[in-house]
Amino acid sequence: MKISVNYSGDYSAIVTAEIKHKIQMIHHGIYTKTAIGADYLGWVDWPSSLRQEWLKELHETANDIREKSNVLVVIGIGGSYLGSKAVLEALSKNFQPFNKLEVIFAGHQVSGSYLKQLMQYLDSKEVTINVISKSGTTTEPAIASRFLIQYMEKRYGEQASSRIIVTTDENKGALRSLAIEKGYKRLIVPEDIGGRYSVFTAVGLLPIAAAGYDIEEFINGAKMAEQDLRTLDIENNSTIQYALIRKHLYDSGYPVEILATFDNKLKYVQEWWKQLFGESEGKDGKGIFPTSVLYSTDLHSLGQYIQDGKRMLFETFLLVEKVDEDLTLYKLDQNGDELNYLSGISLHEFNHVCYEATSIAHHRGGVPQIAISIDQLDERHLGHLLYFFMMSCAYSAYLLDINPFDQPGVEEYKMNIFKFLKKPGYC
Repeated sequence: MKISVNYSGDYSAIVTAEIKHKIQMIHHGIYTKTAIGADYLGWVDWPSSLRQEWLKELHETANDIREKSNVLVVIGIGGSYLGSKAVLEALSKNFQPFNKLEVIFAGHQVSGSYLKQLMQYLDSKEVTINVISKSGTTTEPAIASRFLIQYMEKRYGEQASSRIIVTTDENKGALRSLAIEKGYKRLIVPEDIGGRYSVFTAVGLLPIAAAGYDIEEFINGAKMAEQDLRTLDIENNSTIQYALIRKHLYDSGYPVEILATFDNKLKYVQEWWKQLFGESEGKDGKGIFPTSVLYSTDLHSLGQYIQDGKRMLFETFLLVEKVDEDLTLYKLDQNGDELNYLSGISLHEFNHVCYEATSIAHHRGGVPQIAISIDQLDERHLGHLLYFFMMSCAYSAYLLDINPFDQPGVEEYKMNIFKFLKKPGYC
């Protein structure tokens, strides 16, 4: 299993002696866990360190959820929901989104109508909720938790505690205290893994397992990436290649990266990627702004700007080589739609041609390009891909001399909200 990274420019010209030395220093800092932000490098070897006993307990919890419920409500925001959401969307079938259990997300926004309609919908279902927060005081999921825990207690009475699971800090926090007081099952968010790097922990794995997908294969993909990408090989290590190309383009006057895909099932992988890179790199007046497009839909909206607009962006194509289901175009006697020239072409083949045509057009329009290819969409390949992006992100941020694992800018808007709403201690 290998992730391919291809660049429209000359990669060898990027790899200077200075860059080689910088990468060697970054590599050493990551794997000795001495780099800035080292307290949050626990994800680096997490996949290979998972114990079978822990996975067995996770499976037992997932099985218990499925036995009791046909809906799991996951309450979380940012990294507490985007990882599992990305995997579930990528693996589920269109129009048949639920394998064995419906997973619904809450707490990722503040909407009274959403929560009210959600609780009305849940009235006809059997429900378990999973509250994910290290502290338990993050505003958006805390609001959702207040309403949904009350809903569960009113509906299930004393049995509610057996239907509420919290994923939180092992030693501290309001959510931990509530779980102990109420007797909720607790799963742990590792102290040395931040939210946007947590998809391979209980944060991501429990919803994925509860929905009936193979988390062992998902973890195995990450293990393979962990092993393969550990090498200090600037010419062949795809994470280093991607990070160096991004840094080169940033330094060349391209501060915006568009992640483009032709597969609608990757939409939430794009959303997860945006949080990963945006929160990790966007600091100290630095960083590439991450955004995304879904083709060919967005070729009819943003395509014009990408082709002819201000030359400040580069484009990264995320490509899937094989699909498990497809349709082939056929010939009609009456060729009113003028599509007979496409007879015998599958829609996946059409999308590949569309990619090649788009790539040529945008490159001629002055858009530098990267292409990242994976073989297919399944648990193992997704695990490999997400780990690849996490490691690439660490290299990218360190190349900018930025701590990849804090998010100081996120706190300012929160402080303003607390002041406006007169939260005690912030008035």
